[in-house]
Amino acid sequence: MIQMLIVLSIDVMILYMIVPFILTRIYGWGVFSKGKVAKEIAFTFDDGPDPRYTPELLILLKEHDVKATFFVLGSKAEKYPELIQLMHQEGHQIGIHNYVHTSNWILSPWASKREQADRTADIVERITGERPTFYRPPWGLLNLGDLLLMRKFYRIALWSVMVGDWKPSVSSEQMKRTLLKKIKPGSIVVLHDSGDTLGADVEAPQRMIIGLKEVLKEVRTKGLKCLRTDALLDKEAGSIGKVMPRAKRSGQVHS
Repeated sequence: MIQMLIVLSIDVMILYMIVPFILTRIYGWGVFSKGKVAKEIAFTFDDGPDPRYTPELLILLKEHDVKATFFVLGSKAEKYPELIQLMHQEGHQIGIHNYVHTSNWILSPWASKREQADRTADIVERITGERPTFYRPPWGLLNLGDLLLMRKFYRIALWSVMVGDWKPSVSSEQMKRTLLKKIKPGSIVVLHDSGDTLGADVEAPQRMIIGLKEVLKEVRTKGLKCLRTDALLDKEAGSIGKVMPRAKRSGQVHS
């Protein structure tokens, strides 16, 4: 009996965690990890907003006329609404990265959608008047319920370029070299503007910003344009980046 329960538990774990990992991270099913345009890329930033690093990053992006996507934590958006408003005012896309930085593998489908994604979307909408429609789970890990439920309400965006910028062992120069080597047309790059999550170095975002400054100069010389993730994936949509009045929005995600 105990042995049967162990086998059953393993089977459930494989179905709930491993199967979604294989489908999304290996085969790219049901998620977006890169664009198909010839001369555009997207920079994305997870885990913020952070009062120390996000303002500095926003200044850098403005200096280089770059629009980016910030996948924010709802708990931090509540704490620093002025940073969310600033992102929005400067034309950046705001996506969802859960209410707290918890893996969906240990959450029920109900919890990951209602308590994490929807709760964060509600917070951002109250601040900006625009509801996020893009979602990125912490560590890029989805559970089976996310594939069946979450993707019906949000576009799930992962990445094609990751350089470990949160690690204490990665210097700004290493990050710069790796990014310039890996970035290709259509790349979705994931970086982090906060270093207070599990496994991250608290000073890492400062090194990231230093390295990114040089990267932005280089990608421009290569003729690559930096877009928001929604613009990269839907370049033909003329309304990308424009804020529609609350009453006129169509297809708004609610639950």
